[in-house]
Formats: sequence, C-alpha cells, structure tokens
Amino acid sequence: MKNIIFKRLFFALVMILGLASCEDRELITLENGAAPILMDLSKDNLILDENFPGNPALTVTWQAAEFNVPVEAKYSVEISSDQAFTNPYQIAQTSKSETTVSFTQLQMNEAAKRVGLVPYASQKLYFRVSSFVGTDDLQQYSNITSINITPYLASPTYDYVDLYLVGNATAGGWDNLATNGNLLPLLKTKDANVYTFTGLFKEGGFKVIKEKGSWAAQYGLGAAEGLLSTDGGSGDIKVLTEGYYKLTIDIAALTYTMEPVTAPTTTYNNVSIIGSVKGNWDTDVQLTKSTFDPHLWTIKNVVLGAGEFKFRANNAWDVSWGTNAEFFGVAVQGGANIPLSAEWTYDVYFNDATGAYTVIPVK
Repeated sequence: MKNIIFKRLFFALVMILGLASCEDRELITLENGAAPILMDLSKDNLILDENFPGNPALTVTWQAAEFNVPVEAKYSVEISSDQAFTNPYQIAQTSKSETTVSFTQLQMNEAAKRVGLVPYASQKLYFRVSSFVGTDDLQQYSNITSINITPYLASPTYDYVDLYLVGNATAGGWDNLATNGNLLPLLKTKDANVYTFTGLFKEGGFKVIKEKGSWAAQYGLGAAEGLLSTDGGSGDIKVLTEGYYKLTIDIAALTYTMEPVTAPTTTYNNVSIIGSVKGNWDTDVQLTKSTFDPHLWTIKNVVLGAGEFKFRANNAWDVSWGTNAEFFGVAVQGGANIPLSAEWTYDVYFNDATGAYTVIPVK
C-alpha cells in the first residue's frame, strides 16, 4: 500500500513540474529577431506646397521586424529635428504588420512644425521606425534616415477638440453645416472631458456635435434627464423655459447639467480685440454681436499675429477683459493680456457676461 501511495505522489509531482515547465516555456517563447530596417523614403528632397494640402507628399516603407514565432507586429513612425532624436514626435502608427505609410502635404507640414522646423527654409528631417508587440513589448528601433524638407507656414499647434451647440433652443438652429456662422462652441476646461456653455437658451431642444457639417459624433439626450447618448438616434435635450442657463457636459461620464443663472443686465454697443496681434495697441478690431443673445460676440477668419491682446467694450479702456491663457479661458476685467503664439487665421468667440472666450485656428 505504501508503495502505491508513493508512486501516485511521485507521478503527481512529475505532472505538476511538467505543467510548470510548459508554462515557463510559453512565457519565454516570443523573442526579437531583427529590428525593422527603414528601407525607403519616396523622396530625398521635399518642398511642401500650401496650395495643394491634400496631395501626396511622402511614403515611408520599411522591412518587417523579425520574431522567432509568427506574431502580429505594430509599428510607430517617428521624426525628429536632430539625428539623436532628442525630442521625437510620432507621426503614424500601424497595426496588422503593415510596413508602409503615406502622408499628405498638410500632414508633413504639420509634422515639421511639431519638431520645430521653420517655414520656407530647407532643413533636415530625420525618420526612424520602432516595432513592438501588444502595448509596448519587445520594442526595437530601425536605423535612422533623413530628407531635406521645406515647410510652409503651418497652423498653430492646437491639441483640443471643439464641441458645438445645435438646435432650435440655440443660436445655430438645426443647421449643422460648416457654413452656419451661428454654431457656437462650448468652453473647454482643464479637464479635457468637461465642457461648459453659459448663455441664452430658448424653449426647444438641442444637441452637441463634434464636427460642423456632420452628425456622426453627437451628444443628445440619453436614457434619462441628465444622461447623454452618443447614438445617432439620441433624443433632444429639452429646454422647457426660455432663459439663461449654464450647461456642463462630461463626454466621458456621458452626463450633463443645466443650471439656471441670473440674466445679465449690462449690455455694450460694441466689443473689440485690441493688441499687438494686430500690430499695435491703438486699433480696435470689431466683433459682431449675436442677434440671438446680445452678450455673445464673434469674429470669423481674422488674421492675428503672434503677440498679445485683450477684449474691450465701446473702444475704451473703462471695461476690458483678459487672462494669461492661450486659445480659451475665462477673462476677467482688468486681467492679464491674452497670449497668441503664432500668426494665423482664427475664429474668435467671446461672452461679455462671463468673460469666456475661445480662439480656434481655421484649418
């Protein structure tokens, strides 16, 4: 009996050790072979043309990375202004073991700006490819190659997503087209998922869209009041009583609130931009007052230079608004100058009741 028990224990131990060794082998099976080799840039010299932003500019092709077992590799294409890749920038990522990627004139121009290349001068732009599996496992880098590239003046670096009100309760009505100048953006906040808008809402309904001219990304009424839905068949968020409200939405939590606020009592004949962004602090650039809400002001397609500016009322310094925040913020009376880092064409929105402003580069 003791021999039988001993034999059974022995065989059980052998099986456990065998299974463990199999598991160990699985954990160490996947190994790097050869790193991806950057084989070809379709051009050696590239002069970008701002008149044809959608035209093909450059194709990058490389050999696949090698592993000791078949596996789906992912690749990241990176650029840098120096060969040491001191501050690399990822311009593309592929999956399904794809080993080629192409870029338009606009994409290459924006990428060149990201790494600090200046417009209208020929400069070296360096490329490399990294391969990896999963999230970032077994990462390897290719060799480095370069092209001579001449960018044109690029749009400002603007890493924000704008959301717009649409609906008969709002200034824009239900016309979601990009040509509708009354589509108003919500104010972005420090939390990239949270947006607000304070202003007049009329009795009716509204939604929020991500892209002018498209219903593909929309936020409407969800399963209950206070909840949002991104479904194309979502309901309208209802406004039962006309008045001034503060709307707050969270596009991650898919929630919203509508809080009544006191209607503003002070109105202005005009509101303008003034500052070095227009060359001097002596000339006002007038904004247009909304016919829907007299506290909302806009100016579209205005060329502003690098510099600073403020909003002011009635072309005088009695009432002016500013704060030290580029692109969006809440300006306060007598506040700091608003900075702008790059010359470009912008759409500007301002709310004289709250001081909220949004400056959006026109693409």
